[in-house]
Amino acid sequence: MKKFLTLTAFLLVQAAAFAQKHVYEDLLVLYVDEKYEKCLMKAEAYTMAEATKKDALPFLYMSMCLFEMSKQEKFAVDYPKAARDAVKWAEKYRKKDKDKEFFSNYEDYWAELNTVSFQAGENLLDDPKGVSKAKQLFDGMVGYYPENPGAWLMLAMSQYKSNLLKEGDLSVKAFDKAIAAAGDIATLPKDQRTLLKNALIRYADYLVGKGQRDRAKQYASLGKDQFMEEPDFKGLWESLR
Repeated sequence: MKKFLTLTAFLLVQAAAFAQKHVYEDLLVLYVDEKYEKCLMKAEAYTMAEATKKDALPFLYMSMCLFEMSKQEKFAVDYPKAARDAVKWAEKYRKKDKDKEFFSNYEDYWAELNTVSFQAGENLLDDPKGVSKAKQLFDGMVGYYPENPGAWLMLAMSQYKSNLLKEGDLSVKAFDKAIAAAGDIATLPKDQRTLLKNALIRYADYLVGKGQRDRAKQYASLGKDQFMEEPDFKGLWESLR
């Protein structure tokens, strides 16, 4: 309950800041009251209505409601893909909020969505039958958060496993740009650092398997200063020496 009270206070402040626009107090109240299905239905109506279909916030509420519903067993039958759909709607939201007018106000949500989606994507990537779904998840992650470097590298890994070599190479280039723009890895949010570490390990292992040991060490070196105290990364680095 404390979580929702804090969220209420925060979003009401944000509503005042955006008083010149429709701030969707009705969706806020439903979301805070944990009436997720009703909030979802109302938000979806806004995404289709002529007067509001260009607004970003209803798409964000769609994502947040689906994400919360994915945690509850009572919604499992009617919304079996709620977690994946939360990512899809987050991506649709980001397309509406191109200037990131609201994006930074929801850092806690992005961190949680990143963490859950990444863990699901990693598990799927290790299952030969799940690679396609992993690719969809990572593609959605870079869609709603293109500044997240590790997501690009994981998308590349899923593309390589799908024999989409050109697409994988393009995703690696997108990673190169994202990691350069991010600057000091230590300043990244914790969820993004964890994702990045795991992605660098996977990509380096992939490169070694392709006989590109020097390139593997080049990419692993990006995380050397930040992750050397962690056993899995240290093991990778020592294997490349």
